[in-house]
Amino acid sequence: MNDMPTPPLGETVQDPPRGFMGRIRNYFLTGLIVAGPVAITFYLTWWFVNWVDGFVRPFVPMDYRPETYLPFAVPGSGLVVAFVALTLLGFLTANLIGRSLVDLGERLLGRMPVVRAIYRGLKQVFETLFSGNGNSLRKVGLVEFPSPGMWSIVLISLPPNPEVATRIPSQEEHISVFLPCAPNPTTGFFFYVPRHKVIPIDLSAEEAATLIMSAGVVQPGSDPQKKIAALAATALAAKKATDEPESAFSRRRMKAPDKVD
Repeated sequence: MNDMPTPPLGETVQDPPRGFMGRIRNYFLTGLIVAGPVAITFYLTWWFVNWVDGFVRPFVPMDYRPETYLPFAVPGSGLVVAFVALTLLGFLTANLIGRSLVDLGERLLGRMPVVRAIYRGLKQVFETLFSGNGNSLRKVGLVEFPSPGMWSIVLISLPPNPEVATRIPSQEEHISVFLPCAPNPTTGFFFYVPRHKVIPIDLSAEEAATLIMSAGVVQPGSDPQKKIAALAATALAAKKATDEPESAFSRRRMKAPDKVD
């Protein structure tokens, strides 16, 4: 009969690996935890910089490109040009002349049947995400979905407009939410839910996205340095457990009395 306690659901109990290979395994995992996020971050940053360079560089004349005067290409030059151009565009849009030109362009796009819907939708999304004035998709909550007793993390958006609100059969106040899917939080479900059925939680949108992408492995508030320290402690425990049998055997030999003939 097994008297060992059963660990709670969702928790695992691992004994520290013993022996030389166990220590090597812990050292390798510790190095992977340290170097993996750094390497992936640098790779994604390098990919983004090259992507922007490849998109912007064809619009820059050859006389203004750094590689024209240098024997090597300068990565990030296109990113600098894009940043300056977007900043200048925002500056020009803030005055009367720039605002008039933008309004003229929007009226022209508004007369195109297919382009009009795409442009208006994308404009509303960009204004909501990057304006910095509203709280749309910045609050996190819990919704009982997909069945009773099962809860999902959602990003809280805005209440429905009057046209949609009047069409909802229920008289309760509704709010729109976005339910991200794992492991890609940019995809998911958008639906309206009664406001009282949304439970707000004290998480940022970035913490919720990390929790969803990791499928619950990375919990909010977890410190990566603590995980590294825990792995190092496990390696030291494995080394101690390996050295203890030999030390105990030596002590027993030293304490053993000599045989009397």
